[in-house]
Amino acid sequence: YLFEVSWEVCNKIGGIHTVVSTKAQTAIRKFNERYILIGPDLQHEGVNPEFEEDPNLLKTWRQGLYAEGIRIRVGHWKIKGEPTAILVDFTSLIPRKDDILKFLWESYRVDSISGQWDYIEPVLFGYAAGLVVASYVETFCKSANRVAAHFHEWMTAAGGLYLRRESPYVATLFTTHATVLGRSIAGNGMPLYRDLTTYNADDLARRFGVTAKHSIEKKAAANSDAFLTVSGITATECRYLLGH
Repeated sequence: YLFEVSWEVCNKIGGIHTVVSTKAQTAIRKFNERYILIGPDLQHEGVNPEFEEDPNLLKTWRQGLYAEGIRIRVGHWKIKGEPTAILVDFTSLIPRKDDILKFLWESYRVDSISGQWDYIEPVLFGYAAGLVVASYVETFCKSANRVAAHFHEWMTAAGGLYLRRESPYVATLFTTHATVLGRSIAGNGMPLYRDLTTYNADDLARRFGVTAKHSIEKKAAANSDAFLTVSGITATECRYLLGH
């Protein structure tokens, strides 16, 4: 089984939408119905032009998740191959946000203290996605099944960290397409690759106000079964800014 988790599943923002939607064509051929994508339900059960809900798909399991306070919609992403997609309404976790941030601190020393809503919201989504994967595996998979969950970018990193601790039999992969800090350095007009070896990443994260995002990205890189990047130049960036 392969689960693919991204903020841009059924939610076109930028280039990761293209990466994941085109990868899906290959994954469907290899895994068929054992390939499942997970994205955020930002419409909160309203109309999403990229998503076609199927109320009968995984109905009993979905209702069981409702009983646990996790609201999801199940259907298909309206791209070629129409893979199974699960959209997660993570707003139900808002009352639990302090406990979730505490879990990340106590388990991995993720420094969330300065994180604003643009940090907390993706963390809640990632964590909810981890809960969904764990529940699906517990319900449908046999102990002999090989299961992997692939998380894209820091916005989903909490999911991999949750599984690593609570469902360690699920292999976790984490991909950064460009680091939080690399974007900040370039966005502030500083030379990224020329001076890469001289930067103190944690100091720069504080300077640019991205400590929380940098922290969870760094911990995900260190604590996933596989850490991936999209190019050799991004790998060099990760080596110096994330330490992996």
